[in-house]
Amino acid sequence: MALDAGPNGAHLGPAFSMMEITAVLFQSIIRMCPESIHSPNRDRFILSKAHAVLAYYTGLFECGIIDEHDLDSFEKNGSDFPGHPIMSHKIGVEFPGGSLGMGLPFAVGCAMAGKLNNQSFRTFAILGDGECNEGSVWEAAMAAAHYKLNRLCAVVDRNHLQYDGDTEDIMSLGDFSAKWSSFGWDVKSVDGHDVEALLTVFASVPNSDNPLVVIAETVKGKGVSFMENNREWHHGRLSSIQYDEALRELNEYASEEFK
Repeated sequence: MALDAGPNGAHLGPAFSMMEITAVLFQSIIRMCPESIHSPNRDRFILSKAHAVLAYYTGLFECGIIDEHDLDSFEKNGSDFPGHPIMSHKIGVEFPGGSLGMGLPFAVGCAMAGKLNNQSFRTFAILGDGECNEGSVWEAAMAAAHYKLNRLCAVVDRNHLQYDGDTEDIMSLGDFSAKWSSFGWDVKSVDGHDVEALLTVFASVPNSDNPLVVIAETVKGKGVSFMENNREWHHGRLSSIQYDEALRELNEYASEEFK
């Protein structure tokens, strides 16, 4: 998708840092398939760090909700698959992303509606750590704990790198776990590239009366040496040579990681 986007480029770094997270959620945790996509009790997935949409579309493809033709239309004029998701229930996209800090408040609304209607669905929202500079994130966090939305799980992709640089240089998050805990959330910290650890923590939702935040320690651009921890690949344009090298490295990484 990123190669075919050509001069439009794509947000490869942010997508690769959360690829294992979305793989686990879409293939093993979230109740989402073509047959249940319109069910009131479907689990909700909200991509708050919406620029990482490459990982989202990949998850929808692996669930069988979209096909290769859809992926081929990525960032094409008139497509349902632009560089940030647009709401479309026919393809399982619950939330139109773009402005950061909006996804968690929306997820809180979903979870609150489910609780009021005595529904059993769970709501998962993925945020970026740089996104947590936004005040709306913390307003939503406070509300979620107050209303004991224990079927809500927020995942923070903690890759320590935002568009302008290191997160701690731009706006230090301090003791990040303590912050969430002080807002009334249960907190779990995991290696965001460890599939088994992710499976375990996501399967525990709900695990108490409180909402859960999973702080996933990740590497921006994971699996591609020239992208890893390189903010230039927050958004970039792939050449054919770079694509071939990235694909070779990703295949090596996957073979070693999942052998």
